[in-house]
Amino acid sequence: MAAQPAIVMVHGFWGGAAHWARVITELHRRGYDSLHAVEIPFASLADDAERTRKMVRHVDGPVVLAGHSYGGAVITEAGDLPNVTGLVYIAAFAPDAGESPGGLSEEMPPAAFGNIAPDSDGYLWIAQDKFHESFAQDLPPDEALVMAVTQKAPPASTFADRVTAPAWRVKPSWYQVSLNDNMIHPDSQRRMARRMNPQKTVELDAGHASLASQPRAVADLIADAVRAA
Repeated sequence: MAAQPAIVMVHGFWGGAAHWARVITELHRRGYDSLHAVEIPFASLADDAERTRKMVRHVDGPVVLAGHSYGGAVITEAGDLPNVTGLVYIAAFAPDAGESPGGLSEEMPPAAFGNIAPDSDGYLWIAQDKFHESFAQDLPPDEALVMAVTQKAPPASTFADRVTAPAWRVKPSWYQVSLNDNMIHPDSQRRMARRMNPQKTVELDAGHASLASQPRAVADLIADAVRAA
């Protein structure tokens, strides 16, 4: 019997690997034991993709990559390794060759675009008092407050980094659309999902942080990708 794929999860902007906490515990409860969450540095798309590749290379056997938000751009860039069997996008960017997260956002500006501002060093922050409504409106206020205070701001330059060879063109893909997303426009998510011709698309009544607010549904989609490997 072939080995069950490992699951490698990649977080997005304004968060860290711990944003996957509820999905991790849900998958573990279901018997998925080979779970890994990358802590990407937000140095550049190339560097973040290479950090992800390093973790994938350390896995002995097949891997399903899951990316949330900007993590979708990362798995798009890093997912061409031979042991990657599937890509799962959770309210995520899925750029085509030559596209960037920033360019996709400018084509269809999300509702919370105006709540993001740079600091004097060029890092982009979501205003703390706007974080709940922008990123995680379907989580309790206390949880959103912790996310706001601990947010990991990306450099503005990372938004402009372009994908070179999109892995979703050669790997089976799955996509979860967040219908109430204020950080990536839901119609942009639908467009990205349609063009990759995914194995399955799921639309959730959720904000951007669907991995925290609806971990069971997110785990269901990841499990679909694992079973299909």
